[in-house]
Amino acid sequence: MEYIVSIIMPTFNSKLTIVDTLRSVFDQSITDWELIITDDCSIDGTYELLSKISINEPRIKLFANGVNSGAAVSRNNSLSKAKGKFIAFLDSDDLWLPNKLEEQVTFMGDNIDFSFTAYELISDEGKKLNINVDTHQVSPLGYQDMLKKKATLGCSTVILRRAVFPDLTMPLLRTGQDYALWLKILKLDVKAVPYNKVLTQYRIMPGSISRNKFKKSLRQWEIYRRVEGLGVIYSCWCFSFYAWRAVFRK
Repeated sequence: MEYIVSIIMPTFNSKLTIVDTLRSVFDQSITDWELIITDDCSIDGTYELLSKISINEPRIKLFANGVNSGAAVSRNNSLSKAKGKFIAFLDSDDLWLPNKLEEQVTFMGDNIDFSFTAYELISDEGKKLNINVDTHQVSPLGYQDMLKKKATLGCSTVILRRAVFPDLTMPLLRTGQDYALWLKILKLDVKAVPYNKVLTQYRIMPGSISRNKFKKSLRQWEIYRRVEGLGVIYSCWCFSFYAWRAVFRK
């Protein structure tokens, strides 16, 4: 069976948030989706909980890594099993608004192959923080734009047209593998087209790497130098744009 959307989700010790995240998928206004979850050796009962839920929900396809390997390996495993016309990404602690998939797929139509939406930040308890991200984006973004991080492109906001991209394998980085994939795709002369409406809620978890600016900076530099193979001078030039955005964005 070919679904309209294949949803790619990695999990690791997500028991406290996964039920709310799944509910946001079940509440979608379109129902022709498959949710492909790969668990990364959770020790908090996440896999067992998902196993029980998936018994009565055939659209959930549940897998597990043999050893703890990171989100890139988990996502790549799920991507290899996707059958949908579109690929959507959703992290196990984020939430979608009920019309997210329908609005974004309709927006993409037959001509847009890579889209992303704006999103809002919520606390670990699910309270709105009154901070929206990427709402100002109006122009499509190319490879050079993303090197300079002209948009955040939250992973849980992105949808891709599967047939256009024969290789969606994420680079094997412990963090930042989604950003590295966007760069990989944009080098194909594709544009990331914004739909600047908030359709996703991004949960801020205490102690997460995504909120540690020093670790994020090291990750950014690693992607410039090791993954993209940029020279030192051009890496510094791109990093200056990234740093400016990091300072003036919450």
